[in-house]
Amino acid sequence: MPEQPYEPERAIAGTGMGGAMDLAASEATTLAKTPGGPEGTGPAGKPRSLWSDAWRDLRRNPVFLLSALVILFLVLISLWPSAIASGSPLTCDLAKAQDGSGPGAPFGYDGQGCNVYTRTVYGARTSVTVGVLATLGVAVLGSVLGGLAGYYGGVWDSVLSRITDIFFAIPVVLGGLVLLSVVTSNTVWPVIGFMVLLGWPQISRIARGSVITAKQNDYVQAARALGASDTRILLRHIAPNAVAPVIVVATIALGTYIALEATLSYLGVGLKPPSVSWGIDISASSPYIRNAPHALLWPSGALAITVLAFIMLGDAVRDALDPKLR
Repeated sequence: MPEQPYEPERAIAGTGMGGAMDLAASEATTLAKTPGGPEGTGPAGKPRSLWSDAWRDLRRNPVFLLSALVILFLVLISLWPSAIASGSPLTCDLAKAQDGSGPGAPFGYDGQGCNVYTRTVYGARTSVTVGVLATLGVAVLGSVLGGLAGYYGGVWDSVLSRITDIFFAIPVVLGGLVLLSVVTSNTVWPVIGFMVLLGWPQISRIARGSVITAKQNDYVQAARALGASDTRILLRHIAPNAVAPVIVVATIALGTYIALEATLSYLGVGLKPPSVSWGIDISASSPYIRNAPHALLWPSGALAITVLAFIMLGDAVRDALDPKLR
């Protein structure tokens, strides 16, 4: 079947990050467009599409370039932390407790005599791992459930809407305190599972709205009239046109998941020692803020920069995928 022309009809409403991942469903109204459809031609005579236009805008956006460089650096040190930090983050010397910067320890030492620089570098691995895996889990689960509800409607849609209402009524931090307080594992999996459990309703509502708008387009009706199966219509015609709002919200939410992991670890219900986490280091260094402020400021600064980088990346992606801003 011929490709649908690129006709931007709906746009994602501009959003701001006003706290932990509060994005109203109205701000993620759909982008009902087919990627790759011709609207004209680019400079090289190639067909233009939503994604090619978005990539061109992103490459010219300094905010995107700066945030992408920061995130790339975080990913690299998460994969190979030993490349820039020697020693083990679990090696501590009480004789050096609260000491300032010195050879091999540019950030000084914390209250237990651990190298703050080494622990800050290794803490990036935990934050990036939790953020990426939680975002993937939330995006996949929420997109599947919300997409099916939006496509089939009826009882399935009504049931999912009531379930999401229940999950939206649960405070995230309070839910973490209750659910994770009974977990004894020191791995990241309970924290990731908790984030997926409480995070999928947000994505499901956005995916549902996107699918409802996309399935009303003429090319979907034509595919159904030609006898295309529901699976083919969903995967070939609707999913590519409904995924843009999900990508935007998931990218912004990734930063909030990193902040949430640090918050839960700070409160003692997330990751626990001997795991290395910025939240654990911030919690352990808080009593020594007067005598050794460096032990608190460095992991706090790394956390703030990481969250800000992902939020800036999400804002840049949102602007690039919003046709009304062109």
